[in-house]
Amino acid sequence: MSVWGKVGGAAAGLFVGGPLGAIVGAVAGHFLLDRETDPGVTFTIAVVALAGKMARADGVVTDRDFEVFRKVFSIPDHEVANVKRIFDLARQDIAGFEHYAQQIARLFVGNPAVLEDVLDGLFEIAKSDGVLHPAEAQFLERVAEIFGFAPGEYRRIRASHFAPELTDPYVILGLSYSADEDELKQTYRRLVRENHPDSLMARGVPAEFIKLATDKLAAINNAYDKIRIERGLSP
Repeated sequence: MSVWGKVGGAAAGLFVGGPLGAIVGAVAGHFLLDRETDPGVTFTIAVVALAGKMARADGVVTDRDFEVFRKVFSIPDHEVANVKRIFDLARQDIAGFEHYAQQIARLFVGNPAVLEDVLDGLFEIAKSDGVLHPAEAQFLERVAEIFGFAPGEYRRIRASHFAPELTDPYVILGLSYSADEDELKQTYRRLVRENHPDSLMARGVPAEFIKLATDKLAAINNAYDKIRIERGLSP
């Protein structure tokens, strides 16, 4: 079964089959705090829930919000209704997005790589129209802060998604200009390793989300090549 089918089953069971007592925190609280849950489903609901919150960041809620999400992650037609149920619950929930981000941060405490994967998923949605709108930028920066990322780390993550060819390659790799050759190569290899599809799947990122790594890996490779050529280093 695809991760979307598993998510749909969870949605039907949680939000239709049994009373929760309160809708506040239903997605990020009741479900995500179950550590025995399939990690792929947990990761997916984290992205869906925060994507729903980001959709209302500019104060305007439209049906196009979910259509963008559906297109970015290629949700099968027969799974759309159940996935949209979670998206809409998160989007309509009166709780602020910080509530969701804090619960997700606690769930993945000690695993910043997965939290970065969640941010990558949100950036994929934000950049779908080619523009990072001010409200989206504020939302993403705040989520990154709650996840425990320092400002420099956030800039690195953001730079790998938006106009990386125009961005300082040192920002994309999270390096200072004074970094020596060993630090450059070690950082590059670490970033490539962390963003390799096998590494993502080992962290519980479902196969349906592996394409998240494609653009990011390309940005990392291009940034490294720019610095290497500029310094006259061998491949």
